[in-house]
Amino acid sequence: MGTLVTESAATQPAPASSKRSAFLVAAGIFLSRVAGLIRDRVFAHYFGNSDAADAFRAAFRIPNLLQNLFGEGVLSASFIPVYARLLASDDKKEARKTAGAIAALLLLSTSLLVLIGVLTTPWLIEVIAGGFHGEKRELTILLVRILFPGAGLLVVSAWCLGILNSHRKFFLSYTAPVLWNIAMIVGMISFGRHSQDSLVVITAWTSVVGSALQVVVQLPTVLKLLGGLKLSLAHEAEHVRTVIRNFFPVFISRGVVQISAYIDAFLASWLPTGAVAALAYAQTLYTLPVSLFGMSVSAAELPVMSGTLGEAEEVGRILRARLNNGLRQIAFLVVPSVVGFLALGDVIVAAIYQSGRFVHNDVIYVWGILAGSTVGLLASTLGRLYSSGYYALRDTRTPLRFAIIRVVLTTLLGYLAALPLPRLLGIEQRWGVAGLTISAGIASWVEFTLLQRGLRQRIGQVGVPASFLVQVWIAALLAAAAARGLLFVLGHRGPIVLAVAVLGLYGIVYFVVATALKLPEASSMLGLVSRRFRMK
Repeated sequence: MGTLVTESAATQPAPASSKRSAFLVAAGIFLSRVAGLIRDRVFAHYFGNSDAADAFRAAFRIPNLLQNLFGEGVLSASFIPVYARLLASDDKKEARKTAGAIAALLLLSTSLLVLIGVLTTPWLIEVIAGGFHGEKRELTILLVRILFPGAGLLVVSAWCLGILNSHRKFFLSYTAPVLWNIAMIVGMISFGRHSQDSLVVITAWTSVVGSALQVVVQLPTVLKLLGGLKLSLAHEAEHVRTVIRNFFPVFISRGVVQISAYIDAFLASWLPTGAVAALAYAQTLYTLPVSLFGMSVSAAELPVMSGTLGEAEEVGRILRARLNNGLRQIAFLVVPSVVGFLALGDVIVAAIYQSGRFVHNDVIYVWGILAGSTVGLLASTLGRLYSSGYYALRDTRTPLRFAIIRVVLTTLLGYLAALPLPRLLGIEQRWGVAGLTISAGIASWVEFTLLQRGLRQRIGQVGVPASFLVQVWIAALLAAAAARGLLFVLGHRGPIVLAVAVLGLYGIVYFVVATALKLPEASSMLGLVSRRFRMK
């Protein structure tokens, strides 16, 4: 990426409040993701890479589209900048009015979409899983109809998150999904003796219950912060119109990105049994660092950047400083994630999924797909913060244009890599799923480059210094070599025991080397964690 900022500017510490907020977001996401990984391990135990697993994974993508389009990402980009600026201006009355109007509009629109989705499910299946036939297709239709209302509830949860984040209340909103995961885990364990088809239906119903719990746990705090809530379709209000005006470009942007994910699932449905489920298993792991590191920093910075007041030059200076510090934080944690997935992916996959019907061959298959995902991991996480920079500048259309370019590339490259390429190379057709993840990664780098170049033209030099990246890669590679050596010494042991030992050594060596290289992020992060524990 080149040396995009001076070393002196890059090493300036981020404001304490930002680091604390990012830590709280990351802690909340970490807890919810751990619960999610436990849920996936239980799911893999009962379903493996079976037809029922394929049906559930494909079914969940359809109502999940509703959550993603109307949920956290869209509200973060359209609602939080307006609401946070009202709070910064101490206009609480208008902020409450805006929040109530947006809530009413969301409830109305999502209710209609849930109804339409339930009625049109058979046609939706043709779009998302055209390769499914017979009983597998019918099971997928049933699961979609069950899951749709739960997705509508998760949209309401995303509105709660927008309110909480704007008030700098990060932990609750990001730990709420723990309840959703717990509901599904309890359901699968309690009814685990049922047939796979019956159990997967029960799992879908517990997902809906968990969605409701996720909303209920946040509402009391949200209502307290708002000082009450009055639902109103007051779309004529100036700030509500601004949110709606910002909403549609982001909605379309999220939509085209979701189209990319759905195209991947559609292509995977034409590959041998297990491809859709294996892709979902890998994506769960791949999105962990994206959420923990990319989302945590972006979520913490967006309200602060959006609330920045002053002349254009002053606003640009503040945004530049915050972006540069945030990008370094993300890179410091994502680069070792990339190396870890590549060098130790078999250890990670086995520890989380290898149980019951999920056997060693499945581990290797998912590891290969996960390795392909690492191609675009750094670009995706850094790109999230760059997009937040545009949203803070009230520009939702530029990221949309770049997202469209990304989707077109993902579609073209994904088709070639998933279907014709394995045949041309003489490899098993099922490995076309890895081709999907690699092609998506290439497209992510193109989008990242466009986002970065556009912001540099707007606010000046932003990015991660090349020298910093070299040091981080050195630390990660040395740590991976040490961890792989320990894996060789330990030999055949239980997957969880191996993971604790090997990944523990990997993390320790990485931070030791990073500290020896005098990277300020290492000492800063360790200090922040130790202070949080002392406070407890």
